[in-house]
Amino acid sequence: MSDNQSWNSSGSEEDIEPREDYGHPVGVVEFSGVLSKWTNYIHGWQDRWVVLKNNTLSYYKSQDETEYGCRGSLCLSKAVITPHEFDECRLDISVNDSVWYLRAQDPERRNKWIEFIELHRADSGYGSESSLRRHGSMLSLTSATSGYSATSTSSFKKGHSLREKLAEMETFRDILCRQVDTLQKYFDSCADVSKDELQRDKIVEDDEDDFPNTRTDGEFLHNNNGSKEKLFQSLNPKGINGIDFKGEAITFKATTAGILATLSHCIDLMVKREDSWQKRLDKEMEKRRRIEESYKSALNELKKKSHFGGPDYEEGPNSLINEDEFFDAVEAALDRQDKIEEQSQAEKTRIERSSPPPPEDIYSTSGSHRFSNKVEEMVQNHMTYSLQDVGGDANWQLVVEEGEMKVYRREVEENGIVLDPLKATHSVKGVTGHEVCHYFWDTMYRNDWETTIENFNVVERLSDNAAIIYQTHKRVWPASQRDVLYLSAMRKILANNENDPDTWLVCNFSVDHDEAQSSSRCVRAKINIAMICQTLVSPPEGDKEISRDNILCKITYVANVNPGGWAPASVLRAVAKREYPKFLKRFTSYVQEKTSGKPILF
Repeated sequence: MSDNQSWNSSGSEEDIEPREDYGHPVGVVEFSGVLSKWTNYIHGWQDRWVVLKNNTLSYYKSQDETEYGCRGSLCLSKAVITPHEFDECRLDISVNDSVWYLRAQDPERRNKWIEFIELHRADSGYGSESSLRRHGSMLSLTSATSGYSATSTSSFKKGHSLREKLAEMETFRDILCRQVDTLQKYFDSCADVSKDELQRDKIVEDDEDDFPNTRTDGEFLHNNNGSKEKLFQSLNPKGINGIDFKGEAITFKATTAGILATLSHCIDLMVKREDSWQKRLDKEMEKRRRIEESYKSALNELKKKSHFGGPDYEEGPNSLINEDEFFDAVEAALDRQDKIEEQSQAEKTRIERSSPPPPEDIYSTSGSHRFSNKVEEMVQNHMTYSLQDVGGDANWQLVVEEGEMKVYRREVEENGIVLDPLKATHSVKGVTGHEVCHYFWDTMYRNDWETTIENFNVVERLSDNAAIIYQTHKRVWPASQRDVLYLSAMRKILANNENDPDTWLVCNFSVDHDEAQSSSRCVRAKINIAMICQTLVSPPEGDKEISRDNILCKITYVANVNPGGWAPASVLRAVAKREYPKFLKRFTSYVQEKTSGKPILF
């Protein structure tokens, strides 16, 4: 071991390789564009301007607001990017308990975003070989992945015995270096002596006259008798620089033996220390494994609680919420809406509207508009099929019976979506069919009795008895919010003979309109609903005039609803069974209250 080689106790490569600048990624282009971001269960997906720069993902409300500062950002160093399993346009980015749900316009753009995000993460240096070197690790990546112990050499120096043995090794090294130098000098001198002996033998052979000959140094090689009087001083064992070769050899042997013994002792200490550290390492790894499992379990529970309103818990065939939880959530939301409505009805004072119903002759036809033929077709279908008896082969099932009210259902599913037709019959005293249909059709009274609507507006007034209406319904989490665009028409059905009851009808069926296109905010439902009301009059006693005690309205309500999206069948059927009877009772009570004490409108 040469003197210019020193022991690197830390094992670090910092002195071998030059440091590099591990700041922001160099050469990675900034990437930006529009992505839909999940905001909350009320507003759903909203378009946002997203910018990827310097390993940070930021979003703005729009591209025009970038100069005012971002609305949120995520550092991607420790982020987890998860492409959605079923939605090919969606990716989720999570950092600890913060999750961004993002959707691209198409799968190609989503893959491009993922590619650029991974590129920024790779160039940021997080977890790379360069970052390990930057932090001064004593182990190379190759040794770190080997099967040997990863204990650093600096940890061995913490032991007192090992430190002493290493000091002995340094002493032995110095002694051995001096001995090697001494022996090298001796060997050089022996080489010079060998050359002198060869020269002397040559001179003796050439000098046959026995004359004295001297060397330049005055030493005789031989006398006249041919006997040698004096040899070269280099032939004297102790005359060559005064070196005791035998002693040096013994010392050299002892030094090397000491080195070997010390090395053996060091190896034993290292093995023992490695075993000790290996046991400690195994304990720490087991402890870390248990902590990681606990952390993952806690994190999953936290995600379930903190992101319970995320898009993964929305309605759909891949929803993380099961049917029981879905039903409980819907039922709880409906109960809250009922309580709010009860409080609102108790506090609200109704304002009597003085506008009388239009004359009944305007309801005898559908009027002249582009949907006239469609309205006539729907009216005829409902008068033909909706009034048929529920018996026979129609497979109607009685699901609710409360007094005069009966609700029937026929189970129908298409592509996993529940399309159960519902039919309800009810008899209400003291009101006419005209009055019931008037309050059901006229939007001026809609908010007085309809509790499921969030807002509505008349898109187009087609005639005095027909209009196109757009309305959004209150959301019942975790179901998505629904909207409906439908044509509502009110008709008086002309009697075929004088014994037929006075019949009125309101039909609502879905249509399309350029001014009310579908949006991603709501799921567009499709409806085909009819309310058919027949007025039955019992003759008064004597010459008395007909009063409200003599009239009875027989109501037939038929509803065919396509919810427009998937939801658990059991939930939809349970909600329908619960809400339709409540709706009919609430509406008919409202009509009785509005007509009480007023002239009868036939």
